[in-house]
Amino acid sequence: MQDFRMETFLTVCQCMNFTRASEELNITQPAVSQHIRYLEKHYQVKLFRYEGKKLKMTPAGEMLRSAAMTMMHDEISLENQIRHLSEGFQDIRFGATMTVGEIVMARILKRYLSVYPDAHLHMEVANTQELLHKLDHGDIDFAIVEGFFKKSEYDFLHYSTEDYIAVCSPSYPFHRKVKRLEDLFDERLLLREPGSGTREVLERYLDSKNFCVEDFVKTAEIGSLHTIKELTKEGLGITFLYEVAVREELENGELKQIELKDFQISHDFTFIWRRGSIYADTYQALFRRFSELEAKL
Repeated sequence: MQDFRMETFLTVCQCMNFTRASEELNITQPAVSQHIRYLEKHYQVKLFRYEGKKLKMTPAGEMLRSAAMTMMHDEISLENQIRHLSEGFQDIRFGATMTVGEIVMARILKRYLSVYPDAHLHMEVANTQELLHKLDHGDIDFAIVEGFFKKSEYDFLHYSTEDYIAVCSPSYPFHRKVKRLEDLFDERLLLREPGSGTREVLERYLDSKNFCVEDFVKTAEIGSLHTIKELTKEGLGITFLYEVAVREELENGELKQIELKDFQISHDFTFIWRRGSIYADTYQALFRRFSELEAKL
């Protein structure tokens, strides 16, 4: 069971304010201060400092926060495993971003459940930022993401590298002849919500060219990959997606790739878990199983 003072520390890290942390924990502010002083004395370091009136974590505080998050995650995973021990099965809780969950994992899990019929799986599909939050708070054990994450916070394995392309309806009526990325700015851009890895890849590329999403004359934010593809097939806009997500539509002629001279991108799908987790060997074994099943498809 995690020390109650560590819970106080993590709450202060989240609130970055002793008063708000005391309200969140329903204890007095002096008690919060006492818990932090205890930890600072134990580790013989300062965990927080003030810049003017603003509370900041020290480098030691950042290190302890990361370790404490992993310990909290592992404790929740341990409780979950103990609960299911008497039932004789392993409970696998993980997350996947939308492209991975709806396209890649759909095929793999079909085979996985055939090979391991007694397995109990819980897969949550959400955007990268939501999955990182769930991973940090022990709601899932690991995740396969297409977005960006802090490599100092997570251990990770490369799952695959996927091409990222622009697509449209075969009969889409462009406003101008399209050769370069900026020639698409007169079109409606269909894109995922903020926090989505698919969107972040595009935003980072645009930023590298001194462009941004707002350079498109019209945009539509849609949280469903399926809906984005359907609207694109109907000629209601253009979009940027991973090639693996639209491979079937490209092959049957429902969509076509927009060829751009200045847009050649690939990006990694990554298998991640909390850095330093005591369950690292378990996660690596599951990664190998998923990879082996993917290779057989």
